Amino acid sequence: MNIESILSVSSDPLAIAPLLANIGIGFLLAIVLRWHFKVFGSTLSNREEFAQVFPFILLTTLLIITIVKSSLALSLGLVGALSIVRFRTPIKEPEELAYLFIAIAIGLGLGANQTMATVVGSVSILTLMSIIGKYKKRAVGKNIYLSIDIVNAVNNKDNYLEQLNYIIAAHTRSNDLRRYDIRPEMIEATYFIDVASIDNLSSLMQELMREVPGIGVTFLDQNQLPSL
Repeated sequence: MNIESILSVSSDPLAIAPLLANIGIGFLLAIVLRWHFKVFGSTLSNREEFAQVFPFILLTTLLIITIVKSSLALSLGLVGALSIVRFRTPIKEPEELAYLFIAIAIGLGLGANQTMATVVGSVSILTLMSIIGKYKKRAVGKNIYLSIDIVNAVNNKDNYLEQLNYIIAAHTRSNDLRRYDIRPEMIEATYFIDVASIDNLSSLMQELMREVPGIGVTFLDQNQLPSL
């Protein structure tokens, strides 16, 4: 076998039926992956928007592997093409990268016609991740960012920090002041808090609104709790 035959592009057409079957299975797995990321993900970015890319990545990987697997020349061309690709969107948290790797792995498996192993493996991985995620949530409680802004603040602004710390400490298991800005007629503060349940958020919000005039309160929950 000479080098020309090794590098030649196969002229045999792809089997359409298996390809469509793998695309259908891949689409269903992408939907499952999207749901899993939105429910069990803990990133602070917009999970709904980020999860939209999973079907594209998974199915595109599937198609590429299906096309190039029968030809060494196409495989080498793919390596050369990918070497000049630059992704400008940064991955802000490791969890996002992990889900992208899962989507790529599913696409690789289906593209290589390892359908059963891919389905069983991906479902098993997501199930284990769900169990770990639920255990972690029970163990550490609710970790939430609390953003506070006070408009028309009076001149004696030092008292606000002491008052906020006292109120927040009464309703949380722990709290950490991450930012405190004093501006003309406005104060902005950000806390990272740990609460036992959503009920603590309601009581915290009510006391803040009652004791601090002109306050605005925003809860940014990592686990998709409703904002209050």
